[in-house]
Amino acid sequence: MQSLLSKPFTLAAILAMLALIGYGGYRHSLTVNEFQEAKQNFSENKAEFENRIKSLEDEITQAKIENNGLTDELTNEKVKNNFLEEQVRGFSSTISILENLNKTDRELLKKYSKTYFLNENYKPSSLTDIDSKYLFKKDEVAQIHSGVWPFLKKMLESADADNTPLQIISSYRSFGTQANLKSGYIMTYGAGTANQFSADQGYSEHQLGTAVDFTTPSLGASFVKFESAAAYKWLNENAHKYGFIISYPKQNTYYRFEPWHWRFVGVDLAAILYSNNKYFYDLDQRVIDLYLISLFK
Repeated sequence: MQSLLSKPFTLAAILAMLALIGYGGYRHSLTVNEFQEAKQNFSENKAEFENRIKSLEDEITQAKIENNGLTDELTNEKVKNNFLEEQVRGFSSTISILENLNKTDRELLKKYSKTYFLNENYKPSSLTDIDSKYLFKKDEVAQIHSGVWPFLKKMLESADADNTPLQIISSYRSFGTQANLKSGYIMTYGAGTANQFSADQGYSEHQLGTAVDFTTPSLGASFVKFESAAAYKWLNENAHKYGFIISYPKQNTYYRFEPWHWRFVGVDLAAILYSNNKYFYDLDQRVIDLYLISLFK
């Protein structure tokens, strides 16, 4: 009886165990499938994600290339603009130079001592009265080219400051005044002697309004002794700073030595002559003309 009862129980247990095993296998199979599916999905998602990243990286790279291209274009445009600005400034400067050159009297740097001729109608474009405190003859009017006056005034002030006062005994002379002066010299000294120290009308630097004859308070009208004066030494050392040069130094081929006669040629040219121990009439006229543009600078 007991063995009969145990057989169904054993069979039921076996069936239950088999069912449990089968369910377990099923769940295992299901889990494996889900895992494989999840793995497959992950692989696909990963590939898609990587492709997307690659695509974004490509887009970024392309954007950088385009940006670099734009930067290069911008740089090129800036270079072009700068070049154009330089050209415009260059053109403006050239125009300004030409305008200044056109306004500057070309006669002012010509070699007029027996070389070039000024006609009787020539007169500087503008003349300024020299302050009487700098004149030897206080009661007379003496004039100088208006463009020269600021330089001459500074030189006279500087000489005063150095306790080497200068006085002007002669400055601008018209064609007529020079003619009368030369006639008087010829009557007094004779033509041969007069020609050694006085220019004919039309050949005098004084007609340009840029030349002056100096003396000192102590020398007065005896300015022929000017060579021995401290003022002459001062002028030799300093006149070039203000654009003045001695026209007729020793051994010149035009007139006798005139230490009192100084001509304005502009600071640039005067400095060049001083530095190279040259004189105005040593230079070719074409070289001198190059300094016309800076005459009053």
